[in-house]
Amino acid sequence: MNAEPAAQPDHEGVTPDRLLHTGACEEVTAEDLVLASGRDLTPETIEWARRRLAERGRSAIEEQLP
Repeated sequence: MNAEPAAQPDHEGVTPDRLLHTGACEEVTAEDLVLASGRDLTPETIEWARRRLAERGRSAIEEQLP
């Protein structure tokens, strides 16, 4: 028989609320948009992302996310 008390779950793998963030305070870059769209970083896709951000602003990246 084990004399030690049963271990309490420590919620391993759960991120504490204080560490969660949405990125809402940070500027979205063309590179962010390219990566969110699943494309490779190339001069062409970065230019595409720059145009898209200029046209749609922050909503351009929000359209890429589920």
